[in-house]
Amino acid sequence: MKVASIKEIKTELNTRSHQDLIELCLHLSRFKKENKELITYILFESTNEEEYIAQIKIEIDEQFEMINTSSYFFIKKSIRKILRTVKKYIKYSKNKETEIELLLHFCNKLKCITPSIQNNTVLKNLYHREIISIQKKIQVLHEDLQYDYNIKIKQLLV
Repeated sequence: MKVASIKEIKTELNTRSHQDLIELCLHLSRFKKENKELITYILFESTNEEEYIAQIKIEIDEQFEMINTSSYFFIKKSIRKILRTVKKYIKYSKNKETEIELLLHFCNKLKCITPSIQNNTVLKNLYHREIISIQKKIQVLHEDLQYDYNIKIKQLLV
């Protein structure tokens, strides 16, 4: 099956009726959990970004509490899973401030985990990669926001 381009899909969607579009969205939401999550974000969460961030931070906190800390192997697996979830939520939002807030929260939780990530090279590198990623994303924001986020980054690097 040949996949249509975005332009072709957009043109076809313009020709469809309102009811057809509703049914198409519902049909999409049945196939993948991510599609349903994205539609939920667009319809219900996108109007209140602060609440969306707060809900995700709570979810991150809960996932960090459930980490099996008996070995670094389990910690690494759990941390990677949490990071995948965070990046998925970031992808839905497409808002740079949301992305930075969530990644800062993730890094803060990662830094505070016991046993310390400083004893494990993989976790330490993951942490530093995310910090570098945040620093790059901060550069495109307004100067005031850059200042505020740079203060938070400095706190994480101490």
